[in-house]
Amino acid sequence: MGRNEFIDILQKALAGSLCSSLVNSNVRYYQDYIDTEIRKGRSEEEIIAGLGDPRLLAKTIIEAGKHEGRMQRPEYDEVYEDGETEQAGGYGGRVYRMPGWMILVLIVLIFVVVIGIVGSVLSMLLPFIIPVLCVVFIIRLFQRRG
Repeated sequence: MGRNEFIDILQKALAGSLCSSLVNSNVRYYQDYIDTEIRKGRSEEEIIAGLGDPRLLAKTIIEAGKHEGRMQRPEYDEVYEDGETEQAGGYGGRVYRMPGWMILVLIVLIFVVVIGIVGSVLSMLLPFIIPVLCVVFIIRLFQRRG
């Protein structure tokens, strides 16, 4: 596994559980660590092998964040599916989370649009419906008296 693949897997594994600023700071840390070790003369493969599995590393970072109380759920971040689900035939694309206020705004907007459509249809049909209702009312009125 190369440096870019390691960093990409680490970033994807962190993205679902940490806010983007924490993901970015952790990714930057490991990028800097790899750069520093390369300058010391170690090979990229040796450094990455020493760091271990990036998914396990991400899990450790997430758990450490929970215990320190600095865990922040993403408010509007993209969440990545694990590459293994993609190989198993699952959906491997991006999943976006929307904040609650945006969902509420969308629901209100849809409600207003539906009311507007119903109102415009009724306003077009009203000139026909009112005379028909008046005739039906008059016919029923005369049927009760007769």
